[in-house]
Amino acid sequence: MLNLPETTKIERETRDARDWVRVLAAYREPSSWRSSFELAVTIGPFLALWILAWWSLGVSYWLTFGISLVNGAFLLRLFAIQHDCGHGAFFKNKNVSDWLGRVIGILTLTPYDVWRRAHAIHHGSAGNLGRRGLGDINTLTVEEYRALKPLNRILYRLYRNPIVLFGLGPGYMFLLEYRLPLGLTEHARYWISAMATNAGIFLALGTIFYFGGLMPILLIFLPSTLLAATAGVWLFYVQHQFETTQWEQEEDWQLHDAALHGSSYYVLPPVLQWLTANIGIHHVHHLYSRIPFYRLPEVLRDHCELAKINRMTIIESLKTVRLSLWDAKARRLIAFSDLKALPT
Repeated sequence: MLNLPETTKIERETRDARDWVRVLAAYREPSSWRSSFELAVTIGPFLALWILAWWSLGVSYWLTFGISLVNGAFLLRLFAIQHDCGHGAFFKNKNVSDWLGRVIGILTLTPYDVWRRAHAIHHGSAGNLGRRGLGDINTLTVEEYRALKPLNRILYRLYRNPIVLFGLGPGYMFLLEYRLPLGLTEHARYWISAMATNAGIFLALGTIFYFGGLMPILLIFLPSTLLAATAGVWLFYVQHQFETTQWEQEEDWQLHDAALHGSSYYVLPPVLQWLTANIGIHHVHHLYSRIPFYRLPEVLRDHCELAKINRMTIIESLKTVRLSLWDAKARRLIAFSDLKALPT
């Protein structure tokens, strides 16, 4: 238990986002042994399940497929560790964190340096209507949507369709889009990151094919990768695409307010919270991204008022799928079907 300064009930209730930054600084230091433990209990089962799935190819393809789906959860957790490395929140030594992130990037098909830069842009502009783009799910305002030509409206509706957003999109993003440093092509370091990751991926797949043929790729690599990618996109979606999220024009946008009030607290069962590395405590993460994922529950334990902000259960999160447009007047996300009730 951290020995934090005592605060009165009134002080807690009136504490704003900037005040919370100072409080959360007490949780930023990672523990080398704890980080090493979290890595071991993630990469260990991941590799063990890969071996078990490969062995099961001689028993039943359905068994192999099932084991691979389970392993997708550990691949997702590896991505969460890579995510913490990108924020400098996993090991105190930046070089160790960066190289660990680059190695994990081969398993997650994510060029570490490219992703880290795009994700930093996301953290520095989330909720800012004037700086949408790289690292975000494309979201239009009601006015912007109404100003589109008919064909562009159809394309936007297709993009926001759940079949595209959570079905086709994750596979396209991780298997194809991440092969190039899109949005950062003018910098050589990001080309190096993407190409080095691609080389590692192709070397790994080539080795798998050489020793096992096509079936390990089709029944182990692809199912686990696609499941992890889909779960990752879903988590990113519900962390920011909920009805009462916060968007502001450039002149009114404030970084810390957008982080705290524009990100959700996704309440998950303990097993899912562990497998997702506490990323559901996203409002705290966005407000202070240097906090290691395994310390985020400490924050809620010590400051229960933060657990009341933007809470969302799994059932409630399913309702966010229909939300597609930002209504600046009502200050909420709305569905396409809500447009009919709005004045033109």
